[in-house]
Amino acid sequence: MMNQNPYGTAPSQLGVRPSAELAQRLLTHAFGWMFAGLLLTAGVAAVVQSSPTLTRLAGQSFLLVIIAQLALVLIISGAISRLSATAALGAFFVYAASLGLTVGIVVQLYPGASVVTAFVSAAAMFGAAAVYGAVTKRSLANIGGILFMGLIGLFVAMLLNLFLQSTGLSLVISIIGVVLFTALTAYDVQRIQSGDIAAATGSVEKGAVIGALRLYLDFINLFFFLLRLTGGRR
Repeated sequence: MMNQNPYGTAPSQLGVRPSAELAQRLLTHAFGWMFAGLLLTAGVAAVVQSSPTLTRLAGQSFLLVIIAQLALVLIISGAISRLSATAALGAFFVYAASLGLTVGIVVQLYPGASVVTAFVSAAAMFGAAAVYGAVTKRSLANIGGILFMGLIGLFVAMLLNLFLQSTGLSLVISIIGVVLFTALTAYDVQRIQSGDIAAATGSVEKGAVIGALRLYLDFINLFFFLLRLTGGRR
C-alpha cells in the first residue's frame, strides 16, 4: 500500500522514482490485468459473433451499452479512492466484458483479413510505444496536457462527423486517433512505471487497475482506428 499524496504532486514532478523492483511490479501488474481484460473482451466478442441472437440483442441495445461503458470508466477513474482494489478490478472486468459486445458487432462490419491486419498492426505499434515509454530517459509528463486536449478535439470531431458523414474527415480522424493513442501508450506506461498513478490512487493495487484500464483503452482505441484505416466496410 501507499499513502495518497496529500499535495497532489506526482512523484516524477518531485524528482522521486520508485525502486527498480517496485517499478517492475507496477508494470507487471498493470499489463497482467490489461491482457486479462483483452482476453475477456475477445472471448465475449467470439461468443457474440457465433450467436445471431446475441448479435441482434447487442445491436438493438448498442447505445445503452455504450452509455453503460462510459459510466463504468467514469466510476472506475473517478471513484477509485472510495473503491476497494477488488471492487475496482471487478468493475474493470465488467467493462472489458461489455466491450466484448461492441467489438463483436463492429468486427462483423469488416472483412476478416482487415480485422487481422488491424489487430497485428495495433499490437506492433502498442508494443513499440510501450517499450519506448518504459526505457526512454526523457520525461513525457509535459505532453500530458497536449494529449488531453487532443482527446477532446478528437471527440468533438467524431461527434461533428456523425452529422457530416465526411469520408475525408473520417480519414483524418482515424490518422489522428492512431497517432494520439500511440503517444498515450508511451505516456501511460511511463506514468505507471514512475509510480505517478499508484501515488494518485494511494495504492499499488488500485494503481495497477487504473494503469490496466488506461493501457486497455489505448490498445482498443488504437485497434479501432487502425481498423477504420485498413479495412473497407462490408
